Amino acid sequence: MDPLSVGAVRIIIGGALLALIAVATRRADPRRLAPVPTLIAAASVAVYQLAFFSSVAILGVALGTIIAIGSAPIVTGLLSAIRGDPPAPRWYVATAAAVLGVAFLAVPGAEASLDVRGVVLAVAAGAGYALYATCAKELLRSNPPLTVMAAAFAGGAVLLAPVAARTDLGWLADPRGLLVALHLGIVATALAYALFGRGLARLPTATAATLSLFEPLTATVLGMVILGERLTLLQSAGAIAVLVGVAVIATGGSRPSSSASPAAAG
Repeated sequence: MDPLSVGAVRIIIGGALLALIAVATRRADPRRLAPVPTLIAAASVAVYQLAFFSSVAILGVALGTIIAIGSAPIVTGLLSAIRGDPPAPRWYVATAAAVLGVAFLAVPGAEASLDVRGVVLAVAAGAGYALYATCAKELLRSNPPLTVMAAAFAGGAVLLAPVAARTDLGWLADPRGLLVALHLGIVATALAYALFGRGLARLPTATAATLSLFEPLTATVLGMVILGERLTLLQSAGAIAVLVGVAVIATGGSRPSSSASPAAAG
């Protein structure tokens, strides 16, 4: 399957579903969405998908994922500091531990050598995710999470539709390919980001991005339980580092974000 077509189809399905749910539940009110952050969030969603899948095609799954996921919270923290809302001191320690842990989890399984193009694309993917989260946080100040997620991903779907049209979509005719597309769109996009939006409404942006580093640890555990994979000593140390970093963030007693207004929490 063409990596670009997979990324585009995923967002088209997920964005369409989020938009339908927002309309059905009467949570969609475009008049309250600030146009500039909405457009940037939508463009960032599109950039993240294209850059991430392209980087994975060059670097391999493990290395592409570690650079993209590892760079996202770092860029998010920088953006938060630039906007005058720097993370708490414990965030730096926790993020460093979690990023290092993700590296230990992923690097032993890397299948491709370091390639500058792939690294640039992976960092671009991380930056796109960070920019999306930052803009979404701004929109959450006066909009419900479902409205914000629907606008960002439906907008990303519109931007990615031409990409999908230019790729080979023949894999969707295969029942297995169609099921993969539906899973990625419904579970890994619509459901995941509906939950992410509710969490982001209540947490600082940098904290939410760091907590997302739990994703590769979840994948590692599933690999052990479902696929019978075994962790190396280095990967075991990485799993512990991720748990420590996430635990430090989760138990930090961060004050609720001032943007978690009644509208944002709905």
